[in-house]
Amino acid sequence: MSGLRVRCSASLGITLVTVGIGIYLKRSYSTGLFLGVPFTIGYISSYIYNRRYPRSVGESIVIAVASVTIAGGALIVFALEGLACTVMALPLAFALALPGALLGRVVARQSVEPGAGVGMALLVPLFVAAEPRPTPPAHEVVTVVEIAAPPEVVWRHVVTFPDLAPPTEFLFRVGVAAPTRARIVGTGVGATRYCDFTTGSFVEPITAWEENRLLAFDITSQAPPMTEWSPYREVNPPHLDGYFRATHGEFRLTALPGGRTRLEGRTAYVVDMFPQRYWTLPAGRIVAAIHERVLRHIAALAEEEPR
Repeated sequence: MSGLRVRCSASLGITLVTVGIGIYLKRSYSTGLFLGVPFTIGYISSYIYNRRYPRSVGESIVIAVASVTIAGGALIVFALEGLACTVMALPLAFALALPGALLGRVVARQSVEPGAGVGMALLVPLFVAAEPRPTPPAHEVVTVVEIAAPPEVVWRHVVTFPDLAPPTEFLFRVGVAAPTRARIVGTGVGATRYCDFTTGSFVEPITAWEENRLLAFDITSQAPPMTEWSPYREVNPPHLDGYFRATHGEFRLTALPGGRTRLEGRTAYVVDMFPQRYWTLPAGRIVAAIHERVLRHIAALAEEEPR
């Protein structure tokens, strides 16, 4: 029992200290945070588990996975993160805890000094504190629909559109912000478009206005990208504040034969979280789901108009 308490305390200590330094002090979801923390939890828990009595590889891996799960649960309990994003991070954390557990087992079995190797737990918080924050790359999602209506009809519903039906898609039902309507103040370049979501509004100053052809806008302010699941009434993890942000959007209309229109929606965005490839996958799917919901709505409105 005492060994279990030591392992839990070590896992929680590493997690809370590193999260506090990386996210709340440096405001950075960095390499050290996502790679170093689960690896070190796996290492420390396996090291302590094997220090007094040698254990099998399987037992060492199980204890490392359990320790990572406890650490993830602590983030939710202490209202540092929500359920959805913690669950998305766990597969990566489990994969990184594995080599940590194997290394911890080897060091514990070969070390003659009691406590040797535990000092590694200090390396991750120090690395996170000193780690530079790189500039995140930009990404773009493009979605296309064909609409049985001419460009001049489609254009009206691109600029503004009335309330959408309540979302039924899985992503929106688990808390991702869903678009609800679009409105505009002014006309042409310099006007400001507002796309309302279930979590607030995106502010979109118009940068290009080619009637029936192109509507482009920057995104200068945006609502939180999702509402996190949590046992608390309100939880505001830092990753909802600017770490996933849209920067530019466009609607492009192309006339097709037979009075039809090709409508193309484009959104540029950045994900300021490491590892980029891992988090860009769900981010891109979220943007695509938003596109699909909006473009289907525009298509339905345009096709319902009398020809």
